[in-house]
Amino acid sequence: MPATFKVKTATWPDDAATLKAIRFEVFVEEQGVPAESEIDDNDPLSIHAIAWSDGQAAACGRLLPDGHIGRMAVRKPWRGQGVGALVMEHLMERARQRGDRDVVLSAQTHAVGFYEKFGFVAEGDEYLDCDIPHRDMRKVL
Repeated sequence: MPATFKVKTATWPDDAATLKAIRFEVFVEEQGVPAESEIDDNDPLSIHAIAWSDGQAAACGRLLPDGHIGRMAVRKPWRGQGVGALVMEHLMERARQRGDRDVVLSAQTHAVGFYEKFGFVAEGDEYLDCDIPHRDMRKVL
């Protein structure tokens, strides 16, 4: 039976432990991002989203004050089930509600196709961030 998800807006003060758990599992443990690079000064300033499935946190992402979407992470058991799309839609809707005209992100190159499905367009050259290839992308809302 396919999982059902509920995406909720989260805040750093209330939900930091859950957000850190997802991000450390995906970025630090799986991808080898240095732990000290994962949490930054933008976390308390950002709008966060967490996708839940049967009481378990499955995915997350954040929207920075400048319209940058980032820290999109889906835990292995829920990959390929559309939960990343739900988190992305939630964050874009929050950006629209806030009055943002566009959103930007730094996509790992393996995920460029995922973001293109939402209308994001790649800008600039590929670059390394934490030794992982990335491309900047933008979407007009």
